[in-house]
Amino acid sequence: MPSDARPQELTYADVNRDVVRSLVETGSKYYITLACSIGVMLTCFFFPWFYQLYYGIGAAGVNHPSVWGTYLASFIFWIGLSHSGTLLSCVLHITNSEWRKAMYRSAEAMTLFSLCVAAMMVMVHVGRPWFIHWAVPYPNQMEMWPNFRSPLMFDVMAITTYLTGSTIFIYMGSIPDFAAVRDRTTGWRHHMYVVLSLGWRGTDLEWHRLRWAYTFLAVLIIPLAVSVHSIVSWDFALSIVPALHQTIFAPYFVVGAIYSGTAGIVTVMYFLRKYMNFEQYITKVHFDNLGKLLLVLSLIWTYINIVELFTGWYGGTSGEIEALRYRLFGYYAPLYWEMILFCAVAPLLMISKRFRTSFVPMLILSILINIGMYTERFLIVGTSLSRQYLPDAWGLYVPSLVELSIIVGSVAMFITLFLIFVKIFPSVSIYEVKETLPEPEPDTTTGEPEWQPTH
Repeated sequence: MPSDARPQELTYADVNRDVVRSLVETGSKYYITLACSIGVMLTCFFFPWFYQLYYGIGAAGVNHPSVWGTYLASFIFWIGLSHSGTLLSCVLHITNSEWRKAMYRSAEAMTLFSLCVAAMMVMVHVGRPWFIHWAVPYPNQMEMWPNFRSPLMFDVMAITTYLTGSTIFIYMGSIPDFAAVRDRTTGWRHHMYVVLSLGWRGTDLEWHRLRWAYTFLAVLIIPLAVSVHSIVSWDFALSIVPALHQTIFAPYFVVGAIYSGTAGIVTVMYFLRKYMNFEQYITKVHFDNLGKLLLVLSLIWTYINIVELFTGWYGGTSGEIEALRYRLFGYYAPLYWEMILFCAVAPLLMISKRFRTSFVPMLILSILINIGMYTERFLIVGTSLSRQYLPDAWGLYVPSLVELSIIVGSVAMFITLFLIFVKIFPSVSIYEVKETLPEPEPDTTTGEPEWQPTH
């Protein structure tokens, strides 16, 4: 890491103190924010969902021919947002990138909670969540087995597999930090970290096994992350609906997932840096590198969009031409051009290093990118199902107030889960940040190092 990335006076003891402080010292602003997020989650997510369960799926705006709506778009968005956290952490771990070590824990948490919200959106989308267990292949007296050709089964397997892998990955990497916090806390926190640390003592054998298992999982999760969002894209691409039957959808979805997820990491890093007092750990180096990655991803995303438009036009079929015309110049055209502005044009500002290392402009741009990426997911659903083959079956999809409320509530759910996380898990990895610091000099009076190892 460059010498100006972190103040040279930062010591091992400072890392211990700062990370433990973020867990045990909680001000009134935190509780106010947590209470507000829980209130919004209950008001905008669970109450409208219960209303929909009581009155039926008709409370949503979906109808023939648009039988999919914002629920499915939200599911794809949250699955996409989850991809960059663990995936980027795995790639940077394998390439031994030091700048990863101060930010990867929170990025992995973003993956975990995005998947949880995505799973909730599936519950909302199916309409009758009390039958969701029918999607699980287990022996039953009705001799009923799920249809493995159904896109619903694709989603169940994708979420379950990626959620399991991500949970194991983030927990395994946190065990030494749990032990470090265990030795510096008292009361109920101490007992909680005693359980979470699994008796970690920091022996050479434990470190060897942790490094091996952590690297093994990192190698495993990279192709898993790519395959998961490819599977999600097949929900659409395996149909014969114009504008959905696209062979390019798998790489398109994967690139879009990494793009929106990286923008989400920038947003999370900003708030951690500002409100958790991690200025010495999350620096301009992180925003600069994430900005470069966002710029590359925006160019790839733009290229794939151009290819999708060109192949649809070049095919010359009436269905594809009508779908293109409707998307570019129809009822949803303002949303399409808003997506292009936020995801293809505005990211070009990151060519400038001055912009990439400016915290507030990067925050604003990351939020705009994710607004544009949600719009992209909505347009995939809204402009395709409403314009299929027969003009007498065309319709117009407009989200209902219940759907819009649940979108807001899903964001509040993610914020609530993340706020709880930062008070249980160390947001910054203690032992990996120490690896980036110079080893302390031994105490001349005792001959021992001036710090006591915590792992």
